[in-house]
Amino acid sequence: MTHHPPVLLDIQANGCATITLNRPEVRNALNVTLISELTKVIRDCNQNPNIRVLILKGQGKVFCAGADLTYMKEMANFTYEQNIEDAQRLVTLFETLDSCCKPTIAVVQGGAYGGGVGLVATCDIAIASQDATFSLTEVRLGIIPAVISPYIINAIGQRKARQYALTAQLLLADEALQSGLVHYAVPADQIDTLTTQMVDNLLKGSPAAQSSTKKLFRAVESRPLTPDLSIMTATAIADARASADGQEGLKAFLEKRQPNWITTHDSN
Repeated sequence: MTHHPPVLLDIQANGCATITLNRPEVRNALNVTLISELTKVIRDCNQNPNIRVLILKGQGKVFCAGADLTYMKEMANFTYEQNIEDAQRLVTLFETLDSCCKPTIAVVQGGAYGGGVGLVATCDIAIASQDATFSLTEVRLGIIPAVISPYIINAIGQRKARQYALTAQLLLADEALQSGLVHYAVPADQIDTLTTQMVDNLLKGSPAAQSSTKKLFRAVESRPLTPDLSIMTATAIADARASADGQEGLKAFLEKRQPNWITTHDSN
């Protein structure tokens, strides 16, 4: 029997890394192996200075169906301590994706359910095909969307998150777009073109500035506007202006040329 790797990684010359969930026979459902391998691949990409952008997608007709059924049957017999250990693996995956210093794009085809919705919500940018569907299905299984809840609420807000998590209703792509879960919903034959355009836009930005922006936004999220926060943001822009990329960006603008972080590689 041929065993396929649960996660595929393709790194293009322009620094765009495509990470593909590769369990199409079970709709890319999450199990221990996939969770561990996906965490490792994201972490490795984050530490690779040649990678600029991460794309997360699923092999086959579905982006990610949530937890694998066989995996769920195994969990039913776990001790409390084993459940904690297992949940921590999932926590680590989402923390690794959320804290990635590179821009991340989720490209969603078919469907995203349970933890798959969490992956979509955790990425910086989400692009869906118009036939994509989404659902937080946990309550219908007697469990809760605990690990992914911070990322869902951050993406769509507390009120919408309550509605979708309590009802486990099916969201069509247009509703996911309106709620803020995804940023774009386009015909399936246009999703690759839009993704390429988004990558091209991201590659025009300074990698150091993009990393600092993500770090800054995490730091200021939900914090009240206080003198300490004002000092922190003033310090952040001063540091950025004095940085190598800040100096290069200003010089390039004044000299009417491209900054040195833009390469000539084609994004295709």
